[in-house]
Amino acid sequence: MDWTPYDAVLFDLDGVITPTADLHMRAWAEMFTAFLDSHGVSEPYTDDDYFAYVDGKPRYDGVRSFLHSRGIDIPEGEPSDPPDAETVCGLGNRKNDVFNAVLARDGIAPYPGSVRLLDALAERGTAVAVVSSSKNARTVLAAAHLTDRFEVVVDGVVAAELGLPGKPRPDTFLHAAERLGALAARAVVVEDAVSGVAAGRAGDFGLVVGVDRGAGERTLLDAGADVVVADLGDLL
Repeated sequence: MDWTPYDAVLFDLDGVITPTADLHMRAWAEMFTAFLDSHGVSEPYTDDDYFAYVDGKPRYDGVRSFLHSRGIDIPEGEPSDPPDAETVCGLGNRKNDVFNAVLARDGIAPYPGSVRLLDALAERGTAVAVVSSSKNARTVLAAAHLTDRFEVVVDGVVAAELGLPGKPRPDTFLHAAERLGALAARAVVVEDAVSGVAAGRAGDFGLVVGVDRGAGERTLLDAGADVVVADLGDLL
């Protein structure tokens, strides 16, 4: 791939740089399965639900979206709600506790192909940023020993502080490009989530790369990806 037309590359984190999507999937499944069982809901939570309603979205948006798919309405609550609260925020916080416990226990290693691409971009002087809906992005980067790789991190914490709407809106990507001093037309978005790919397309970025970690090549192309790869090493 010719990187000459691009000044910056904006990476999602989970499922793109690190395989934390697997940890997120397990945490969401554990939390939602227990919730549905306690409410006598017969239709189980599945991996398809993760990709359709949760993947790539801010945590509370994911909770809200999935519950809506099952016709379940619970109070919104507040971000300070305890994990056992039966609110949208409480369920999101419960999932976050499960995720952090797994991360602390097992750690995380980045995808080798993603590291090779980061090395190649660093060699040519291309600016890079992480754009993640997760509020755990910096913790994950530290666990993967990648903190010093990124000049800019726009995560769920930054989005909340600045009032930036999450994916599929392009605002977080546009903010990251601005902080890197790059025009959207000369920046690349790299995403594995349908909502993230849609955000890249909505922001009129120069190139949107989909990474197929389970969403499906056709699905990512339909969402707006210009090209889909199985691994970022395929771009080298």
